[in-house]
Amino acid sequence: MIHTGEKPHKCSYCSKSFTQAGTVRVHERVHTGEKPYHCTQCGESFTYRTDLNVHLLVHSGENPFTCDQCCTGFKSSTVLKEHMKIHTNEKPYACFYCGKCFTQQGHCKVHQKIHTGERDHVCCECGKSFTRADNLERHQKIHIVEKPHKCSYCDKSFTESGHLKLHEQIHTGEKPYHCTRCGENFKSSAFLKGHMIIHTNVRPYVCFYCGKSFTRLNHCKVHQKIHTGEKDHVCSECPKSFTRADRLKEHQRVHTGERPNKCSYCDKSFTQSVDLKRHKRAHTGEKPYHCPPCEKSFGYLKSLKRHLKKCHTSSQHHHND
Repeated sequence: MIHTGEKPHKCSYCSKSFTQAGTVRVHERVHTGEKPYHCTQCGESFTYRTDLNVHLLVHSGENPFTCDQCCTGFKSSTVLKEHMKIHTNEKPYACFYCGKCFTQQGHCKVHQKIHTGERDHVCCECGKSFTRADNLERHQKIHIVEKPHKCSYCDKSFTESGHLKLHEQIHTGEKPYHCTRCGENFKSSAFLKGHMIIHTNVRPYVCFYCGKSFTRLNHCKVHQKIHTGEKDHVCSECPKSFTRADRLKEHQRVHTGERPNKCSYCDKSFTQSVDLKRHKRAHTGEKPYHCPPCEKSFGYLKSLKRHLKKCHTSSQHHHND
């Protein structure tokens, strides 16, 4: 059938078809969210076996594929191959519609959907469609009601055991993933992986629209929403929508009244971690904002701004004269 071009195996959720039954089963995981491959060390689950194999290298610390230009190690030959294009400035994949070139074929394909309007990743629950599989996967979690994995410390529950384990580290303070370069510890393998790029100074994730590069994939994804205007994290209580899941989560506390960020010095609690951090300065006396002209320090940014306006505006004018 590969030679004839016949594709008799059709996806139950979208219009795609495939030559082999095994391929359609793997494809349908995009729609169902099934992650059959589990890490025995941390409980994290994966859609594809290859992703699990790459993840396992995080626990072993092994990076067997090394770049001969900058000595950065990678967990797979595919990632190394894509990385090498940073050094060669090679962009072999050109957009059919506007001629813009990309280092990776996947980036080119996603970019072309801007021109075609194609949204081939369809939610089987509500019919909403997306240009990218990861956006669909994130959206589908809205429909998942069952959360069998319950936290031992609070009343939160989760769809996956890996997510529960990661959440419980907030309570325990456990950070089992260790950076061998600087000694910093992290809650998850994903955070450690993102951190390691800081040591290499490599920015492998490039914005499709403006070419700006990032050390972390999620930073690049969030940045790209500036160009697309996409706000796919929608509040179920009001019409507000957000570019980031964490911003939506913080907003929803307005409706629930939840204040999970508790002060360790007094009985006050806050909806947002940034408000707790600011409040704690009243107890610790920390003054992170410094005045450059006189080196006076302040606990709050607004206090520094008020000081600059009151004490240094006239002297700055005099200096400029």
